[in-house]
Amino acid sequence: MKTKFCSTIAPLIGRFVILKRSLGLNYIEQANILLSLDRFLTDTSNDFRDLTAEAFLEWCKSFSSLSGSTRKLWMRTVRDLCLYRRRSDPDCFVPDKSTFPSRHQPIRPYIYCVSEIQRLLDQSRRLTRHRYSPVRPELFRLVIVLLFTTGIRHRELLRLTIEDYDPSEGTLFIRDSKFHKSRLLPLREDVSREVDRYLDARRRRHLPVTSDTPFVWISYKGGRAYSSHALWRNVRLLLKMAKVQKPDGRLPRIHDFRHSFAVNAMLRWYRSGVEVQSKLPFLSAYMGHVSIASTHYYLHFIEPLASLASARFAGHYGALVTPPAKRKGGSR
Repeated sequence: MKTKFCSTIAPLIGRFVILKRSLGLNYIEQANILLSLDRFLTDTSNDFRDLTAEAFLEWCKSFSSLSGSTRKLWMRTVRDLCLYRRRSDPDCFVPDKSTFPSRHQPIRPYIYCVSEIQRLLDQSRRLTRHRYSPVRPELFRLVIVLLFTTGIRHRELLRLTIEDYDPSEGTLFIRDSKFHKSRLLPLREDVSREVDRYLDARRRRHLPVTSDTPFVWISYKGGRAYSSHALWRNVRLLLKMAKVQKPDGRLPRIHDFRHSFAVNAMLRWYRSGVEVQSKLPFLSAYMGHVSIASTHYYLHFIEPLASLASARFAGHYGALVTPPAKRKGGSR
């Protein structure tokens, strides 16, 4: 996707966008933000032709009605551009990030436990079959299994087609995900059997199983993949039926399955005694991240992970930590 920039800093913006996309980012939203800045600098109704402190402040007024988080994204995108410019122009203007809108309190992810997943699977049998979704119970059992055991993004799940599953190898092929990266996911044997059972259920009901048929299929309007909204509506229903909720009474998000996958991978490694740091690149690749830094966002230090990590530390270095010796005559 090519964007035409026309201001005096257009060559700089163009090189910056190319750099970002070469790193695997689609950078579409940010390119549109920079296009807004570019148009501002070419607007003849103002006297700004270069990106100065005054020009930046005036440009920020043009989107003052947006939410704080959106305004921060716009301002941060331009700051990244300025930092890139500073490599060749040390005296250029760079916005002070301390003046940006404050960040909202991040949502605390919910980590599903195995017993809750089992309740969700049990409740999936109670889902009614619909005219447009004849294998709805089998489908949403598989949806829960794949979200929990592979950590794939829900949009990646919705893009899966029958040909993306290799029954002989027990793998799923994820095509062109968030960072234009495709990856091959090996499945556990029991997960592969779940996929096979779901496809058998479709064949028994004479439903489409051609190579281009969506995995999460609904026959509405001739057959297509579920929408994100319809997927969440069904998962939400299962959460209510299984009485799975956060301490504040709210329902977990569908994205929390991805957080749970990462945390449970860490738990398995600690329990099996392997070197966790050496495994992180594999987890990062499996989850489709550009770098391990992105994976760290999903690694939450919760119980029992904290206890396992502490026990391992004590086993390796506990002898180095000794209580201070008592002074003779008592303490002062």
